[in-house]
Amino acid sequence: MASVGLSYDASSIDVLEGLEAVRRRPGMYIGDTGPRGFHHLLYEILDNSVDEALAGFASRVEVTLHADGSASVRDDGRGIPVDLHPLLGRPGVEVVMTVLHAGGKFSGKVYKVSGGLHGVGASVVNALSEWTEVEVTRDGYLWRQTFSRGNPTSELVKVGPAQGSGTTVRFKPDREIFGDRSFSADAVRGRLRELSFLVPGLVLVFRDDRGDEPFEEVFLQRGGLADFVDLLCEGSERLFDEPLVVSGERDGVSVEVALLYEDSDIERLYSFANLIPTRDGGTHVSGFRSALTRAVNEVCSRRKLLNGKKFDSISGDDLREGLVAVLSVKLPDPQFEGQTKGKLGNVEVKGAVESVVYEGLCSLFEEREEALKAIVEKAIKTREIREAERRARELVSRKGTLSSLDLPCKLADCSSRDPRECELFIVEGDSAGGSAKQARDRHFQAILPLRGKILNVEKANLHKALSNAEIKAIIQSLGCGFGTKVDLSRLRYHKVILMTDADVDGAHIRTLLLTFFFRYIRELIEGGHLYIAQPPLYLVRHRKGEVYCYSEEELRRVTSGLDGYTVQRYKGLGEMNPRQLWETTMDPRRRVLYQVELEDAAAAEELLSLLMGGKVEPRRRFIERHVREVRNLDV
Repeated sequence: MASVGLSYDASSIDVLEGLEAVRRRPGMYIGDTGPRGFHHLLYEILDNSVDEALAGFASRVEVTLHADGSASVRDDGRGIPVDLHPLLGRPGVEVVMTVLHAGGKFSGKVYKVSGGLHGVGASVVNALSEWTEVEVTRDGYLWRQTFSRGNPTSELVKVGPAQGSGTTVRFKPDREIFGDRSFSADAVRGRLRELSFLVPGLVLVFRDDRGDEPFEEVFLQRGGLADFVDLLCEGSERLFDEPLVVSGERDGVSVEVALLYEDSDIERLYSFANLIPTRDGGTHVSGFRSALTRAVNEVCSRRKLLNGKKFDSISGDDLREGLVAVLSVKLPDPQFEGQTKGKLGNVEVKGAVESVVYEGLCSLFEEREEALKAIVEKAIKTREIREAERRARELVSRKGTLSSLDLPCKLADCSSRDPRECELFIVEGDSAGGSAKQARDRHFQAILPLRGKILNVEKANLHKALSNAEIKAIIQSLGCGFGTKVDLSRLRYHKVILMTDADVDGAHIRTLLLTFFFRYIRELIEGGHLYIAQPPLYLVRHRKGEVYCYSEEELRRVTSGLDGYTVQRYKGLGEMNPRQLWETTMDPRRRVLYQVELEDAAAAEELLSLLMGGKVEPRRRFIERHVREVRNLDV
């Protein structure tokens, strides 16, 4: 082993002062420097403004995406303090923006509950931004201070008299950290819509000034979590009409949950702690699940609903399928796992949630027998097909070799056994599949051709989905399982690439595949393993050679000023020979891939249920509402 250094003593130890550590290791504070971490900057500032609303001091929050790539958040709260800090001798706003673990949320005296508890949010955003400007309206005056990459670039200035109160933070993420990323309007709108259900009555305004015409949307909800669940279930077949809503408080922990059941095999549970999405669950989710199981079994026992059945109780697994629920807890001292707050760890919360939800559901089940019977019938049906599904899982689970499965005629595997370098192309059609097999690099690229359109899993149960030959082939090829049994450590290919034709049929097949992955192997998306290939739309031939164009705009640019050229429109992958397919779509040095990312799970759930679900009327209304936005129509 080569020697890195000749000596190791105290002088070798680096001490990072102030916010330097944030810039050196941003992932420690915001999770990553990809799209999620990039948007996390905005959400940190947004959380601070919403905390003012939770404390009862703000009624309106405005988020604006500006044309220069910056974003701003404005609220009508009390305004960040501008007086001098008694220990540091610097204005409060400067301390908040430049000192880690500085804020008014630690003691519980200023904010009873808050999402930005760590006290590093605003300072981390400041450290990771090219520039930041803070304006505070307070005590009859407007104050302003500017920063760059965590350091003040001006003193706090009293601009002049002003009415009202509030804070505006505008920042531009640092390109040295994040590259050329930009804010996703859909992701930000999704978060604001989410907050409007979690904080009923709070006015949330979204503005996007980046387009030709400014866009503005106002989010204001009065119905809370019940309306949130109603929205999530739009387009799906409900087992009962009105959501079950439970709320209460135990030991300083406020608990609220709304739930419905739909005719589906999927559980959709969204949890929040102090309004922060806890994507990885936590103790509050454990308490809810335990309470749901206990309450159903308790009332079933009283009413003898399971008499004559093959079993005398219902398990938690039986109750998960078809559940659509939103759980929100508020507590004074949340313990999250990391600054990105993906999982709640407070042990005491489990008992508080379980107590409130158990008592509330027992009472509701006594009043709403139709809801209880629908839930029990669904659970019994789930139990009855469990064994059949278990056998199906065993059939499609990876055995360590594919020789015993009927796959060699369909899957052209690669020779490498290192998943980190292996790629699986899921290709539309046998013709394109044949070209792809000839074009590929056999060392690391595998080809799985699909015959026709796969099953729409949004309209089918799990048993029917597993009976579909194309879906079964995908699951077998990936080797990582599906549903609740996904293990990405067994994934055979770290890049799974959807390669479909550049027409309406290709788009439909791609949508069906995305629906399948979202519903049954969502971890593949969350792990960053799912991609979409971008084949060219046109081939331009002229005296100087050939040019592939991937968009109408690129075609116009290439052909502008050219004489004596021809244009070939590719309608299908099968129209390209193996050399062309390799050069344009499969060669890692020249191809264009789009990584599939999940920015807003709730919005994705809603859209998939609406567009791919069984109810026609909501889909028709959606099409009528958005018909003027259609840009490319293939008829």
